[in-house]
Amino acid sequence: MARPVLLVAGGSRGIGAAVARLAGKSGYDVAVNYKSNAAAAQEVVAAVNASGGQALAIQGDLAREDDIERTFNAAEKLGPLTHFVHSSGITGKASRLDSVSAQTVREVLDVNTYGAILCLRAALQRMSTRNGGAGGSIVMITSMAASIGGAGEYTWYAAAKAAVNTLVLGTAREVAKENVRINGVSPGLIDTEIHEPGRLERVAPSVPVGRAGKADEVADAVLYLLSDAASYVTGSILNVSGAR
Repeated sequence: MARPVLLVAGGSRGIGAAVARLAGKSGYDVAVNYKSNAAAAQEVVAAVNASGGQALAIQGDLAREDDIERTFNAAEKLGPLTHFVHSSGITGKASRLDSVSAQTVREVLDVNTYGAILCLRAALQRMSTRNGGAGGSIVMITSMAASIGGAGEYTWYAAAKAAVNTLVLGTAREVAKENVRINGVSPGLIDTEIHEPGRLERVAPSVPVGRAGKADEVADAVLYLLSDAASYVTGSILNVSGAR
């Protein structure tokens, strides 16, 4: 049987890289999107190949429509797309809203919201049975910031991710009868490079379980939602946050 084909947007680092590696171990062929760190993307590709899967790295800025289309088309070199994970995300430098630059707000919205919407559109154009696809499963990585607000640090990022939560709910209902499931995973404080120096140590004591999470713990949740074990789960946001 043909292996399922997964495209991971932002698959060269952090949660996206953990998802890609675990997917390779779980029987997927994986397209690893990256913006600038080709070496990191190739390390993820090598890990998938070592697990017995096929993988390729695809450079693309997924805040740009033309790059999004090129990335999705390139991913289909592995076969028809059956699964998609959107893990591209940036926060900008932490501050109050009244101190943030307009450029930072624009960049964060372009990656986290505008890009996410166009990526999801591209996935549905290829996967929905209404559009001639065979169906599949999609997971959008959002953030607990969307629920707690990001006060004093990243309110604009929180707002951008709250839009993704709404996107999951609405589009899941649109395509529920077209053999596509869409869910979100909302990580809390996770030990990845997205954080400014010192933030993990400062924030971790406020997490009820007493520590930051690991990217692999988020990846486990993502792979569950991608899998047939979650066949009746769509339009849901799964918190992976240590109760924060």
